[in-house]
Amino acid sequence: MEDFTYYCPTKIIFGKGTENKVGKEISEKKILLHYGGGSIKKSGLYDKVIASLQNVGIEYVELSGVVPNPRISKVKEGIEICRKQGIAFILAVGGGSVIDSAKAIAAGVPYEGDVWDLFIKDIPIKNPLPVGVILTISAAGSEASPSSVITNETETRKLHIRSDLLRPKFAIMDPELTFTLPKFQTASGIADMMAHVCERYFTNTSSVDLTDKLCEATLRSIIRNAKLVTNNPNDYEVRANLMWASTLAHNGLLGTGREEDWASHMIEHEISAFYDVTHGAGLAVIVPAWMKYVYKQDLERFAQFAKEVWGIEAASKEEAALKGIEEMKIFFREIGLPTTLKEMELDNQKFGEMAKACTERGEVGNFVKLSPADIVKIYELARE
Repeated sequence: MEDFTYYCPTKIIFGKGTENKVGKEISEKKILLHYGGGSIKKSGLYDKVIASLQNVGIEYVELSGVVPNPRISKVKEGIEICRKQGIAFILAVGGGSVIDSAKAIAAGVPYEGDVWDLFIKDIPIKNPLPVGVILTISAAGSEASPSSVITNETETRKLHIRSDLLRPKFAIMDPELTFTLPKFQTASGIADMMAHVCERYFTNTSSVDLTDKLCEATLRSIIRNAKLVTNNPNDYEVRANLMWASTLAHNGLLGTGREEDWASHMIEHEISAFYDVTHGAGLAVIVPAWMKYVYKQDLERFAQFAKEVWGIEAASKEEAALKGIEEMKIFFREIGLPTTLKEMELDNQKFGEMAKACTERGEVGNFVKLSPADIVKIYELARE
């Protein structure tokens, strides 16, 4: 096990009706209310939030229109609003895209240059505005993570910034807010949270049996509840377990003391950047392809994954490893996700360009270091 410092200051407020408490969690008197489309208004959530803010005298300025794979143009719009309006706090109401956009705005307000500099240069994040969250989608885990992933639509790039200063001050999590999510969106979120666990689970660090078991238990719980939610979308307990899993998968706990990988996310980010696909759906294709390419690096670990997560026993470690990878693909298919790039109607014309962009700063991943040629091969494995 490696040395580590674990810091996760986000206050979690979990349960039914907790969105009604948001006003009491904010001490600032002028905020930016940041959200996506009209779904929060159709569901009645918007009215609840506004009432809670007004009850404690909080003034708010709205910025809606966040889309999946959130855009840097919207971030820049938010930064301008915050500066002109004297905004002191950002409330993100939505899923990972809204939260990531809010974090990027928060980081960009005090920065004097172009906010995109923070994504392409090694510039420390300093004095970001505080962010709070009302979560509506179980997926990205951004409600308690230190990261923000943003797409630059003019440069066809999808990059991230990371700082503990970007962790939200609080996350209000009411599982009932996820009842009306479309099946595909729910399934994509499930793939995203499972990928977050796998990025930590597949490591070269030894003697990490405690966090191994935490990772395995989290994956088993996600799988179990994913199978239940399809037929019971309004089951509170199922939605509650998935929502809490999304947070635990990406708040850093499962990666303590171990080297993490993140190659699959980097590889998928290029698919999202070039083709604007749903991130979780892209991961459902890329993660098994990455696994198939690197599994021989540690047959023992992949056999352990097959046994402890999928209940697979086999005559050899290699057979177990391959069956575990295939079982993951079958699972993604069963919950309604694509498992090949062909199903997503993506050809191989841009594989080289995507691989080059992915490795702009050097090889990616830690479990196995991947070159542009390696990434092209993973895209090819993901094609069929």
